[in-house]
Amino acid sequence: MSASNQSAAMDVDEAKIDEGLYSRQLYVLGHEAMKRMASSDVLIVGAQGLGVEIAKNVVLAGVKSVTVFDPELVTVQDLSSQFFLRPEDVGKSRADVTVPRLAELNAYVPVRNLGGKPGQVITPDMLKGFQAIVLCGVPLDRQLEINEWTHANDVKFIAAETRGLFGSVFNDFGSKFTCVDPTGEQPLTGMVASVDEEGLVTCLEETRHGLEDGDFVTFSEIQGMTELNGCEPRKITVKGPYTFTIGDTSGLSAYKSGGIFTQVKMPKIIHFNSLRESLQSPEYFITDFAKFDRPAVLHAGFQALSEFQSQHGHLPRPRNAEDAAAFIAFAKKFGTDLDEKVLTELAFQSSGDLAPMNAVVGGFVAQEVLKAVSAKFHPMVQNMYLDSLESLPNTLPTEDDCKPLGSRYDRQIAVFGKTFQDKIANHRQFLVGSGAIGCEMLKNWSMMGLATGPKGIINVTDLDTIEKSNLNRQFLFRAKDLGKFKAEVAGEAVSEMNPDLKGHIATRQEPVGEKTESVYNDSFFADIDGVTNALDNVSARQYMDRRCVFYQKPLLESGTLGTKGNTQVVIPHLTESYSSSVDPPEKSIPMCTVKNFPHAIEHTIEWSRTMFNNLFVDPPKAVNAYLSEPNYLEDLKHTPNQQTEQIEQIGSYLVRDKPLTFEECIAWARIQFEEKFHNEIAQLLHSLPKDHLTSEGQPFWSGPKRAPDPLVFNPDEPTHLGFIISAANLHAFNYGLRGETDPAIFKKVASSIAVPKFVPKSGVKIQINDSDADPNAKGADDALSLAKDLPAASSFAGYRLNPVDFEKDDDSNHHIDFITAASNLRAMNYNIAIATRHHTKQIAGKIIPAIATTTSLVTGLVCLELYKVIDGKSKLEDYKNGFVNLALPFFGFSEPIAAKKNKYNETEWTLWDRIEFKDVTLQEVIDEFQNKHKLEVSMVSCGTSMLWASFQSKARMAPRLQKKIGQLYAEISKKPIPSWKKHLILEVVTSDENDEDVEVPFIVVHI
Repeated sequence: MSASNQSAAMDVDEAKIDEGLYSRQLYVLGHEAMKRMASSDVLIVGAQGLGVEIAKNVVLAGVKSVTVFDPELVTVQDLSSQFFLRPEDVGKSRADVTVPRLAELNAYVPVRNLGGKPGQVITPDMLKGFQAIVLCGVPLDRQLEINEWTHANDVKFIAAETRGLFGSVFNDFGSKFTCVDPTGEQPLTGMVASVDEEGLVTCLEETRHGLEDGDFVTFSEIQGMTELNGCEPRKITVKGPYTFTIGDTSGLSAYKSGGIFTQVKMPKIIHFNSLRESLQSPEYFITDFAKFDRPAVLHAGFQALSEFQSQHGHLPRPRNAEDAAAFIAFAKKFGTDLDEKVLTELAFQSSGDLAPMNAVVGGFVAQEVLKAVSAKFHPMVQNMYLDSLESLPNTLPTEDDCKPLGSRYDRQIAVFGKTFQDKIANHRQFLVGSGAIGCEMLKNWSMMGLATGPKGIINVTDLDTIEKSNLNRQFLFRAKDLGKFKAEVAGEAVSEMNPDLKGHIATRQEPVGEKTESVYNDSFFADIDGVTNALDNVSARQYMDRRCVFYQKPLLESGTLGTKGNTQVVIPHLTESYSSSVDPPEKSIPMCTVKNFPHAIEHTIEWSRTMFNNLFVDPPKAVNAYLSEPNYLEDLKHTPNQQTEQIEQIGSYLVRDKPLTFEECIAWARIQFEEKFHNEIAQLLHSLPKDHLTSEGQPFWSGPKRAPDPLVFNPDEPTHLGFIISAANLHAFNYGLRGETDPAIFKKVASSIAVPKFVPKSGVKIQINDSDADPNAKGADDALSLAKDLPAASSFAGYRLNPVDFEKDDDSNHHIDFITAASNLRAMNYNIAIATRHHTKQIAGKIIPAIATTTSLVTGLVCLELYKVIDGKSKLEDYKNGFVNLALPFFGFSEPIAAKKNKYNETEWTLWDRIEFKDVTLQEVIDEFQNKHKLEVSMVSCGTSMLWASFQSKARMAPRLQKKIGQLYAEISKKPIPSWKKHLILEVVTSDENDEDVEVPFIVVHI
């Protein structure tokens, strides 16, 4: 499809969003914001490193179109950071070369070339038809001319540039810009306990409202004071963690009971000054509160750079003192009391162009573009300056070391010098993961020339293959790569970006973990200088953290969650490790709430996710285990809580409810509907009627306990029928039967089923609290009785069921369809607002919201720390951990936390220390502790094997003392030590002379 035809298609149906491609981003931005983006045309002026970074992120995000203007010719120096240029492009127009490669990123976004000839500048007459304009590295006088036109014509304007380790961004979104959602956080909601005549709202106990002064709320389900239900948003004042006021309510009806408050996001009108006004009266956005006075210095400095360039025809030369002095003289025209050391560095680095700085500024600016065209999230107001001077090497380069060499790395050499460039080239790094963060990391590394030297190597591992949803933010992948291994495709892609990397990237599919320690062994870690995590789960991060502590390797850690991102530096013998601080566990939903008393859609989704496993995953697995494991029933006795349930499942799925035709699957699904959404609810109401009172005489069904109503099946109701369709197809999958999707078939069969009339059971007790025992739990006698009725496994030789393997991203497999239908039917039972399939998919699939802009920025920050790791910096204050939230926006930086110091006797130690032995006996270990450390050893263990303990029988323990540790471990664990394993880690229990327990470092025994 041509660019013009694609654009026309978007015009006709701008509301249609490809959820398969954009799913993770939709959880960040929402459908409404993306619809607004899909009707917006963006112009980006300048296609060097910064411009292409912004364009890449905006194209991936999915605006209506992106147009690029840069008719200048490619130079070899442009290859320093412009990742869509190749050596053979030198001498061609930047835009001509870049636009086709940008267009490959997203088939829904036409990318156009505005044309022009070398030397031609952007002018106001070229700007019509665009909703947002971004200028990258454009001279100040040209910025002023363009901004005057955009400000007068209500076109959003952003000017950005990077100069070495410095960056600058300016926003002007007009005099009255409406931001519809400043934070992007989900509206707060909570249950009301009371509302008094003075407007004081009290929430239910143990439910903090989380609101702030000035927030707005509305109400629903209030009894008595019904005027508040669906009222116009009321402004609140916080009185306490459980109370807030909503203004006078004395004229309203008397409050009786119940109610839910819901926060209402109110639009915010933001005023922006023009660039000319802002040069005189800037409003600074602070990126680093440790450099509070830095923005004013750089505000003068960046203006001085433009003036220097216009008068001298070039930027100050790298590390040239004469040019720096002339530049500082210019800067003094624009400010007073300026830090000349900072200005001197700005002059020295002004011709530098670094991929990590472009990633930071480019990710930030791309998000500002999306804010400009979607009105989602709060824009930056209004001048932003940032720097990473800490990334400079401890030994600063000389002017001679920074001279251009006619190399693709010249603009990095201009900042760091050739000597440091050689250190970068010979660095050896292990990248764990090549998803979104991994792709961005490899792109930055290829531009930096990391590992391109004779000793350099990048090891990359990722066991995953490429899926459609990856293409929205993992920009090294294309549609043609679907199904291929991520690490392989990413490695090939960055070798194309920088051919110097060919032969310097080793890609693997083995995941990191205890099972692959034969691959990632002592010699592997000896051959790397550091590790960069690009992982999406905590357990793998913690594992790699432990390996880095053991092998004493620096670790660069990062993660994103929607518009939020964080970075952490772990440096041996200096900082704490990743695992030193642990996030609090996620708050779980009480099982009784899920089972009988849901009051939020999250409860019904969790219930339906459990139901999915109970119907389509666990029973087929139980059947297969029964048919294939001779001692299966005997082993079940060790799990009495599950014994009866599993035997019931086997009998049902193997005999009683085993279908032979798809029509029988439909009948089974219809019965499931009746049992789950009618009978179980009717039984609950029989046991606990709607007028039931507690022992205190209060209504039982009040507060968070919502009285349910049974559903009556209606084949014409889409959710009812949706449940039948998805449940029947999944049941058929279990038995290898061919499914069906024609609704008419399901309506016909389901309507013809004779459903047994429900008769409530007497004496059924309901579990009210998780702390109560399940009153309906079945005992071992029930299990034995049921087991007798099972057919012999031998009569089903070779027969197996197909358990469903949950996959959230396949829209044709009925998995999310079933969970959505079941959850919404449950919500209908309890009068809870139902959820969309999209929202249900996020919660049930535990999908982490993601967007390319945050990933780009976070990896840029990591790479700025990598420069420091390569330099071998040894002071805590040299490094920075970072936290960002692009929605607000917010930057926060802090020094890493120092490794905690422990002590025994007079010896201080941290997690980075260890006590080492070479091929010793157990007695030699104990003696060394006693003689050298003055500590008594009472127990020695290795992994799960206890090697020796003073409290055990001496006759049994004594022979162990004279054995070598390796031999002893192999005997006790009954596991031979593999040939690749060169060490064992021991844990000991020790005490000092006062018989106090003493903690000591871990012990490494080389074998």
